[in-house]
Amino acid sequence: MQQTKQLLTIKEASRWASDFLRRDIGESNISYLVQYGKVKKHNGDNSVFVDLNDLKNYYESYRREREINWKKRLGDDLNWALSFDHLREKDTTKHVHRLHPYKGKFIPQLVQYFIDDHTDGFKKDGYFKAGDIILDPFSGSGTTLVQAHEMGIHSIGIDISRFNCMITETKLLDYDLSALESEVKKVRQAITNYEADSKITTFENELLARMADFNSRYFPSPEFKYKIQKGQIDEDKYVAEKEKEFLEIYNDLVKKYNIELNHFSAKNFLDRWYIKNVRKEIDFAFEQIKKIKDLKNKKILAVILSRTIRSCRATTHSDLATLKEPQVTTYYCWKHKKICKPLFSIKAWFERYAIDTVNRLKIFAKLKTNSHYAIIPTDSRNIDIFKEVEKRNKKFGEILKKQKIKGIFTSPPYVGQIDYHEQHAYAYDLFGFERKDELEIGPLYKGQGMEARASYVDGISKVLLNCKIFLVDDFDVFIVANDKYNLYPSIAERSGMKIVNQFKRPVLNRTERDKAPYSEIIFHLKSL
Repeated sequence: MQQTKQLLTIKEASRWASDFLRRDIGESNISYLVQYGKVKKHNGDNSVFVDLNDLKNYYESYRREREINWKKRLGDDLNWALSFDHLREKDTTKHVHRLHPYKGKFIPQLVQYFIDDHTDGFKKDGYFKAGDIILDPFSGSGTTLVQAHEMGIHSIGIDISRFNCMITETKLLDYDLSALESEVKKVRQAITNYEADSKITTFENELLARMADFNSRYFPSPEFKYKIQKGQIDEDKYVAEKEKEFLEIYNDLVKKYNIELNHFSAKNFLDRWYIKNVRKEIDFAFEQIKKIKDLKNKKILAVILSRTIRSCRATTHSDLATLKEPQVTTYYCWKHKKICKPLFSIKAWFERYAIDTVNRLKIFAKLKTNSHYAIIPTDSRNIDIFKEVEKRNKKFGEILKKQKIKGIFTSPPYVGQIDYHEQHAYAYDLFGFERKDELEIGPLYKGQGMEARASYVDGISKVLLNCKIFLVDDFDVFIVANDKYNLYPSIAERSGMKIVNQFKRPVLNRTERDKAPYSEIIFHLKSL
């Protein structure tokens, strides 16, 4: 028997879902489900409606089957509480945590869960409290340091990548926000007024108009996405035909306006991965930033530019995290389920990120504490932490020597998965920073063979042995790792530590097109 449709407005659906799941489900969450074809859109009286039965089926499937399926694939020992699946993206990327993309970082809630001394049902006395010192010897983009600073905990971050340290520093710096806004406005205006190629705007306007018409006809949203979800369309076959059809339109427009694309054979990252006009705009924008006298403002604007040019690389949206080949033609986008195009200008993205960055800094400014922090671009295997912190902040150095470091929360590189310098190759090329790829532990280019694993164990062990010198006797070390080769028991032993507990968590909301179930372990280590 067919169910009778019971249509709800987005607002009504939000209330129903909140009651059903016993947690806050905002109107934006419901709009997302409609936009991405998870539930069917119904129109009427200038409003959008959803069918209650459709919505209920989605959430029942989501709530029951997601956890069941993940545990079926990854094991019943999966700690679903650590999935944080109740959080929205804006929660996991709150304030400065999203100042710049960084592949392989963990969400701030994971840090807070393990270091907050008020997490009910997890620990009795707490591992860290305000005034303690926490260390991250693989600090990446600074998630541990930012979260610690928000909680009043002193922090030290060490990373071999100078650019990673720059990202972290710009998150934590104190700004004269009024002066920064003025500087941002000047740079934005200069970029807006700059025109490297007078044909680009006309070309892109016509391209966008043709794309909009084509997508409206052949990839109507959200109907097309809904049909994909329900298996009513053979996506591979259908999109291959339409992608080829629109490519002819694109090539005609490129020829009509005589648009220069890029040097495919170029070894320089910026020349290879950016369309000619974008490349010229990047150079112009960087020249404007170089003129800024205030060092803090100069650094944050450089990070805004870096974030911008990462988004403007000539690649598909699905491959933004892991580049494959330069994409200088239109293509079917597996993320957006329609025909998309490469970028021909940085202007819109720079403006968007500049505004977003200032807003995020304002939010974090209200949460900041007077806790100290130190960011050190060096090798954690042989650093004298006392000496380096004192060089940067004498008062913090005194506190450090007096009470030492309470513990560590870190996520080292996973063996053979990411080349951490290469993921920001565009920034190293632009800023002229020295790369130290050879000092990375467990980089992708070394693979995952026996030799690579042995080198990884040796590297991580040396880091922990060196850092242990600066820890209190009764320290707590938390390490987030995907230990599929079971290397951490050996690492703990070689470091003079023991694993006292471990927590296996599912990693949700990955950006890659391959979103197969994936887990990581948080190891809790203490002294032998």
